[in-house]
Amino acid sequence: MTLDTTFTNGVIAVKEKQLLGEKLLRFPEMETGEVLRALSESGFGGGESEPDAVCSHEERVLDDFILTYAPSEADKAFFLAPRDFHNLKALEKAKRLGVSAENMLAPEGLYTVGELQKGVLPVPEIAEEATGAEIGAAYDGAMFSYLFKVCRLRPVLKKFLAMRADMTNILTAFRAADAQQAERLFLRGGKLGKKELSLLFAEDAVTREHALDKTPYAAFYRECLAAREKGDPFTAAERMKGTFEAKYFFDKKYNLQGKEPFLYYVFRRRAEIANVRTVLVCLRAGVDAREIGKRLVGVE
Repeated sequence: MTLDTTFTNGVIAVKEKQLLGEKLLRFPEMETGEVLRALSESGFGGGESEPDAVCSHEERVLDDFILTYAPSEADKAFFLAPRDFHNLKALEKAKRLGVSAENMLAPEGLYTVGELQKGVLPVPEIAEEATGAEIGAAYDGAMFSYLFKVCRLRPVLKKFLAMRADMTNILTAFRAADAQQAERLFLRGGKLGKKELSLLFAEDAVTREHALDKTPYAAFYRECLAAREKGDPFTAAERMKGTFEAKYFFDKKYNLQGKEPFLYYVFRRRAEIANVRTVLVCLRAGVDAREIGKRLVGVE
C-alpha cells in the first residue's frame, strides 16, 4: 500500500515534538536513575526501568513506524534488511561452530528467523575454510548487492549505500593485517575502488596520510588515522559511519521535500536511541561526563 506523503509528514511533525533534542546534552551530568526518570517523563522507553529495555523498546517502536509509514518497499528494506543479513550471518557462524545462534541474533528485520532459514533472501556461497572475517564480508556483500537492487529507483538511498560501502572498506583496511587481506574483504558498490584504497598501504608515509584528501571521506579518514596513532578502537569513526545520513539531511532540514522527512526522522531517531544507549552504558561504567559528551553525535 502506498501512503499519502502529506499524511505521513503530518504524523512525523507530531513525532518530532517528542524527540529529546538538546535534553541529551544534560544527561552525562546526571545519575543513571535521574536519566531514566527524565526519559520516562519525555515518553521515552515505554515505562521500562532497565537501561537496556528502555532502548530496546524505542527500537521496536521505530521499527513499527518504519513498517507502517515507509513510503516504499525500498525504504523498508534499506532500514530493516541489514538486520536480516546480520541474522543470516549469525545462523551461518553458529552452524559452523556447532552452537546455538540465539545470543547472536538481532531483532527481526523484514523476516522472522524461520523465514530466513527457508531461503527468502539470497545467501552467498562460502568456502568451508573461510575465516570469520571472510564470512562476515561475504554476507555484507550479499546485503549490499540486494539493497542496491531493491533501492535502484531511490537515488538518495543508493547514494547512502555507496557511502556505507566506502566507509566500511576504509575501516576494513585499517583493521586488516595487510593489503591482501583488505582486498579479500573488499565490498563492491562504493565509489572508492581497490586502487584508491591501496594507497592506505603505501610505503611512503606522506602518501598514506593524504591518501583520501581529495575524496568526501577526508575527515572520516583522519579520524581513523588518529585512532590508530593513539592505539584506540575506531569508535568515533564507527559513530560517523552510523550518523552521516542524519547529517546529510540536517544540512538541508529546512528544504526537505517528498519522502525526505520520513528518512530524516528515522535517521534522527536512530541516532537519538544510540546516544541514549551510549549515555546509559557510560554512566554504568563510570565514564567521566566530559568524555560521555564527546561520544554523543547528531544532537540537535
